Amino acid sequence: MSFQGKQLPAELVETVVRLKNHYDEERKTGKFVSTKDAAKRTADALGIGIATVKRIMAQYKKDGDEVVVRIKERPGRPPSSMCPIAQPIVRKFIRTENLGGRRVSIGRVCKFLSSKHGIDVPKMTLWRALNRWGFSHGEGRRRNSLKEQDRIIFARREYLRAKLANRNPDGTLKRPEVYLDETYINKNHSCRFTWYLNEDGPLVNKPSGVGPRFILVHAITEDGWVGGAQLVFEAKKRTGDYHGQMNWDNFSTWFETQLLPNIPSEAIVILDNARYHNVLDTESIPNKSSRKEQLRAWLTRNGYPWREDMLKSELSELCTRLAPAPEFKLDQ
Repeated sequence: MSFQGKQLPAELVETVVRLKNHYDEERKTGKFVSTKDAAKRTADALGIGIATVKRIMAQYKKDGDEVVVRIKERPGRPPSSMCPIAQPIVRKFIRTENLGGRRVSIGRVCKFLSSKHGIDVPKMTLWRALNRWGFSHGEGRRRNSLKEQDRIIFARREYLRAKLANRNPDGTLKRPEVYLDETYINKNHSCRFTWYLNEDGPLVNKPSGVGPRFILVHAITEDGWVGGAQLVFEAKKRTGDYHGQMNWDNFSTWFETQLLPNIPSEAIVILDNARYHNVLDTESIPNKSSRKEQLRAWLTRNGYPWREDMLKSELSELCTRLAPAPEFKLDQ
């Protein structure tokens, strides 16, 4: 290899200095110098052992007269840090395998990194990295997912289609939309956390118990709360579900006296599926809890034939098959 016109490496400069100094010493010591032992002369000139010179020359001949520098790995523990790009790769791989129902081990992750991304990492290094990244090794459990009923899926899609039908191309509403809901709050409700002086301790003069429960009913549009529609009253029964404090009479009175007068006549009212929202009209189809006489009366009133020997289940099935969509009191 020629270094003419190139900057010499520091190691080569040091070699030149050593050789020049060695030859100067030879010139001072005598006129004649023995050239029989080249390895010893090289070792003396460079300040290294004869065995080192012979080992280097043997490897040089083995490599086909080509100088190949091999970096010796330092002994000790493997590196404790991982390549930064490995974390998202490992996270995605483990999640994908778990979703596919396949067991994940340290060996599989190491093999995946090596074969797919060319990242070689010791198993213990990967184990420490997984612990730092928030992974845990434990017993895998089957994912229990609940499948939605078809009627729920159909109802949601119908609701979304109706909402889209009420949109102009620019996203504005064709008719105003009013959303209503009910909730509750306890009188003594407050945040559990507060600032306090250490010498006083975390003692706060709060009332004992949660206090009376208040039911809140309100409606809102894209412009804000509907004026005059707020309803707040104290619950008389202490049940776990606040819906138990509402009934059709309370809700319908609020709907007719506080909501309808304060919203546009063409507004669309959107509400949830609470039972007091879905009270059937008296002229609507009887349900499964209706008596046999009610089923017969409905069939007769609507001109459908029936037989005296028909069971209640037969009458109910006949009503369900012949009846139109149910009518609710709230729609009247």
